[in-house]
Amino acid sequence: MITVAEAKHIILENTQDFGIEEIPFLQAVGRVLKEDIVADRDFPPFNRVAMDGIAINHRFFEHGVRNFKIEGIQAAGGPQQTLDNAANCYEVMTGAVLPNNTDTVIRYEDVDINTLVATITIDEIKEGQNIHTQGSDKSKGTVLIKKNTIISAAEIGVLATVGKATVKVAKQPKVMIVSTGDELVDVNENPLDHQIRRSNVYTLVSLLNNLKIPAETAHITDEKQILKEKIESYLKEYDVLLFSGAVSKGKFDFLPEVLDELGVQKLFHRISQRPGKPFWFGITDNCNVFAFPGNPVSTFVNCLVYFYPWHYKSVGVSSEEKTAILVKDLTFKPNLSCFLQVKLTSENGQVYATPIQGNGSGDLASLVETDGFIELPKTEEVVFKKGSVFPILTYRGF
Repeated sequence: MITVAEAKHIILENTQDFGIEEIPFLQAVGRVLKEDIVADRDFPPFNRVAMDGIAINHRFFEHGVRNFKIEGIQAAGGPQQTLDNAANCYEVMTGAVLPNNTDTVIRYEDVDINTLVATITIDEIKEGQNIHTQGSDKSKGTVLIKKNTIISAAEIGVLATVGKATVKVAKQPKVMIVSTGDELVDVNENPLDHQIRRSNVYTLVSLLNNLKIPAETAHITDEKQILKEKIESYLKEYDVLLFSGAVSKGKFDFLPEVLDELGVQKLFHRISQRPGKPFWFGITDNCNVFAFPGNPVSTFVNCLVYFYPWHYKSVGVSSEEKTAILVKDLTFKPNLSCFLQVKLTSENGQVYATPIQGNGSGDLASLVETDGFIELPKTEEVVFKKGSVFPILTYRGF
């Protein structure tokens, strides 16, 4: 068996570049940007009024003038007006261009307006107040969003404001998710006493959906020849195959043998970890094969630990390690890496992990009660102390 670190290294040495595609910007949330987004003009592009009120030339206020004749109204969206008499004022609306010959905005709350005269009712104002000056956010030509950014709602607004109706993003891999086993029936079927409904494939579909990867699913029975025929066609058609099941030591676990017969190069099989030890990983010239053990928690863990980083690197994104503090001592005897289910809490900027005892890697329901996994390293030590900090893998908002 290899270690978790060795398995990660092998997987990250075998990433793929799926290329670039251009898509409508509103479809780009969650996708990886593949071009720098540059300001096509200053931000804001003009001296922008930041409060409804009046615009004046400040020097007249300094010389004691408090009553200003109103020459007109500068509306948002209208062309820039010019104050003809610098001793007068313009009414201005939020978002409007600041009129020529004015340099200060006083909000309506600090002004009395009587017919065509505005009287300032406060004793102090600052020159330039309530004006969002041209270029104060970003100047023309500035890189606003860097290549390889994961696009969120914030980036969508920027794309819109610079006129990027379409945007270049990393293409996603074409993925097939395959379950195996005669004991599995579909979601809408009533299982017999000896059967269960398929769930792992849908867990994987959802985990990939978090990465904005669409995936197809299939189920293959425990018949070696059928397994071989189906997989042979999938290897030609897809960039990635994700399997759940048939990789352990059971009499009907044909998958490693079939993959070998089909010419898939095995890079490892079995990792010194719990859960998820029997994980098999291999490659062809055009396809990566992730064959996870069939127990649901094992499938879940291995997708987060191995497939997620593989995908991030493939599309050019750096994945950041998250950590959490153990809230109590833990005992783990096998000399294996352990991915332990935890409930996470946050306090004063720190994340704390409370271990949740499930019923092993087959306990699918326990995933609902937890937020992620804490990674305890392979070590001769039996006790992991309260207050120690370890990496975490999360599938909720931490």
